[in-house]
Amino acid sequence: MSVASPAVPPTRKHLSTWQQAVMSFFWFATNAHWTAILLVTLPSQIKSAVGNDTKGSALGLALGIGAFISMLASPVFGALSDRIKLPGGRRKPWVVIGTLGNIVSLFGLAFLIKPGEPSSVTPWIIAFLFVQLFNNIATAPYSALIPDMVPAEQRGSASGWMGLMTMLGTFAGGLTGLFMDSMGGITPVYFVLMGLMLLGMLVTVFGVKEPEVVTTRPFVWDEFWRGLYSPFKHRDFTWVFLTRMLVTMGVYTVQEFLQYFMGDVVGAPFSLPGLGLVADSPEAAVSFFILPLLIGAIISSITAGVLSDKFGRKVMVYIAGALMGVVALIYIFFHSFLLVVVTGIVFGLGYGAYESVDWALASDVLPSMDDFAKDMGVWHIALVFPQVIATPIAGVLLDNFQVVGKAQNIANLGYTVIFSLAVVYFIFGTVFVKQIKGVR
Repeated sequence: MSVASPAVPPTRKHLSTWQQAVMSFFWFATNAHWTAILLVTLPSQIKSAVGNDTKGSALGLALGIGAFISMLASPVFGALSDRIKLPGGRRKPWVVIGTLGNIVSLFGLAFLIKPGEPSSVTPWIIAFLFVQLFNNIATAPYSALIPDMVPAEQRGSASGWMGLMTMLGTFAGGLTGLFMDSMGGITPVYFVLMGLMLLGMLVTVFGVKEPEVVTTRPFVWDEFWRGLYSPFKHRDFTWVFLTRMLVTMGVYTVQEFLQYFMGDVVGAPFSLPGLGLVADSPEAAVSFFILPLLIGAIISSITAGVLSDKFGRKVMVYIAGALMGVVALIYIFFHSFLLVVVTGIVFGLGYGAYESVDWALASDVLPSMDDFAKDMGVWHIALVFPQVIATPIAGVLLDNFQVVGKAQNIANLGYTVIFSLAVVYFIFGTVFVKQIKGVR
């Protein structure tokens, strides 16, 4: 391990399409990992352990605690990778360390929780904390590769590749619900995720060539703590952070409770005209829903990034936020499985565009060339802090308003409340983008 001073920014050479795709491949692995856990295995395991009446609160608690660890770990390990050069590079060694720890922790998720035993949720959550910790040890330094290596004129296209890999990973992770029964249950899903994370690590280690000449500054804790709030002295960074946080709160308020929405509101049979029965459980229904969502997201993720280079980031964010907000509004009033699937395409168009363009937007407003990973780690808080607050809030609201709705004979009141809240998040997260002055 070596440290040096002063910091020297890396040289950014023009990257080929292949280099951009390989550089973003780890996003495929980690998004497959998180989609399978957050949409399929985690809600199912929580419900099987605690029962139907408290599933929302228990799910929100697990996600909130895990996200809190992620929120702390991301800027810390991002800053460490800015300042400590390990053998093998500035970012890639952290990807190796984090991925290996992540894989080991997945064993706990596979085996610790027991159906009908609420007490087993506690050791399971501890394992979940380690998954969050090690995943962030890998992804916080990894997230700095785009600003490290990509010249400004290619950030939109590189972010588009990141968005595409994110969507493809989401697609792969979402499929696990469709094949879970044929695979033999939830445990084999975790072994598949271990293999995907290992593959993503190997592609990054052997396929990405970091800049060779990178000197670093010593890691100083006082400087680090100051650095956590120093990016917020820059007005545009603050507004990018806030808008991302609000939109992500909307996404998690919808996404994390989709499996329960399918079971409680849409309901079986999950059939489509011309196709017949396409899913026989809420887990499988959510996985099927991911398919049209990904069709829309894949279309928009790569094109939106490129278009944002030509026409500006803001207009793409406005369109993306509006599309997601409209879909959340539709789910308040209409509950047919056909409509849910069709509007999944619309949500995917918005989600894919937002994921790709917002990354470019964040790269454009980073305050310091010396602290890319630390500042991206701070920005990453806008992705995980919504889990700390939005999912526990939504879980408690869901459980309590479902009880109120039953007492007042109002069907699905809990879902009406949380989806209405999501619409509010999307509105404010989209409108406030206007406040970002330094980016068109």
